[in-house]
Amino acid sequence: MTQKHCILVGAPVDCGKRRQGCLMGPDAYRTAGIAEAITKLGHTVEDMGNLAPKDVTVAAPANPLVHKLAENVGWTHTLMAAAQDTAQRGLPIFLGGDHALAAGTVAGMAAHAQKEGRPFFVLWLDAHSDINTPLTTDSGNLHGTPVGYVTGRDGFEAYPDLPAKVATQNICMIGLRSVDAPEHAILSQADVMLVDMRRIDEEGISAPLKAFLERVEAVNGMLHVSLDVDFLDPSIAPAVGTTVPGGATVREGHLVMEILSDSDLVTSLDLVELNPFLDDRGKTANLMVDLTASLLGRRVFDRPTRSKA
Repeated sequence: MTQKHCILVGAPVDCGKRRQGCLMGPDAYRTAGIAEAITKLGHTVEDMGNLAPKDVTVAAPANPLVHKLAENVGWTHTLMAAAQDTAQRGLPIFLGGDHALAAGTVAGMAAHAQKEGRPFFVLWLDAHSDINTPLTTDSGNLHGTPVGYVTGRDGFEAYPDLPAKVATQNICMIGLRSVDAPEHAILSQADVMLVDMRRIDEEGISAPLKAFLERVEAVNGMLHVSLDVDFLDPSIAPAVGTTVPGGATVREGHLVMEILSDSDLVTSLDLVELNPFLDDRGKTANLMVDLTASLLGRRVFDRPTRSKA
C-alpha cells in the first residue's frame, strides 16, 4: 500500500437515534490508539479534533416520528464541507458518531470525486441498508436514512442540496441481515450490489468484494468505505445499540480490510455506531482500530497480542 496522509475527523454525532452514547466514539478511538496504529504502518496522521453541527433552522418534519431533524441536517452541512476539504489533502477517516454522519461524509466525498472527474463508489459494511427516508422511517431514527439521502430519494427537503448523487449501481452492501419492508421495496427495484450473510455463508466474503473492487479499479474510481460496528457479530463487537446476531467474524472483518488494502482503492473511511457506554473494557474500540490498521497495511503476523487484564 502507498503511504497515506490520514486525517482523523471527529464526528460525535448522537442524534441519528434515541439511544445515547455514540458521541463518545471519537475519543474512544483515540484512546484505543488509532493514531499510533496508523503511524506505526508508515503513514502520517493529522487529527482535526471533534467537529460540531452547523446551527440550522428547519420546518417541522412531515413525519412526526422523525427525531432531531435540525441537528441531523446541521451535521450533514458540517461533514459535507469537512469531507470536501480533507479529501484534497489526504485520506479522511471520520470517527463517529452514529451512521447518520454518512449523509454528510458520503455526499461530500461524492462531490469531491465529481470535481476530480472520477466515478464514485461506496462500500457499505453494515447489518442494515439505511436506505429509508424521513418519510418512510417507522422509527424516526435518521441513522437509517443516509443511503436514501445520498442516492437522491424524496423526503430530504430540509437537507442541503446534493452536489452529486451517488449512483445506486455504484454501491455495494455487505453484511446485510436486517432490512425492513420499505427498504426491501426500494432495494428490489434498485441495482445496489447486495451481499447478505446467507450469501457470505454460501459463497464466502472475498469473491463478491473482489468483483466489486474490480469494477472500481476498471474506471479509476474513488472508493468510500462506511464501516458500521454492527457489520460485526455482537459477540465480538458489543458496543453498538443496534445489535443483530449473525454478523461477520473477526477473521472475515480482517479479510475484508486486507483485500481493501491490497486494492489500494480506498479514498475515505467512516467508523460508525461505536457506543463506548456499551463496550466491554474497550473490546469493540480496539477491534475497530485493528480493522483500520488492516485496511492501512497491517497483516496477520503483525497484529499485537492484547492483554486480558
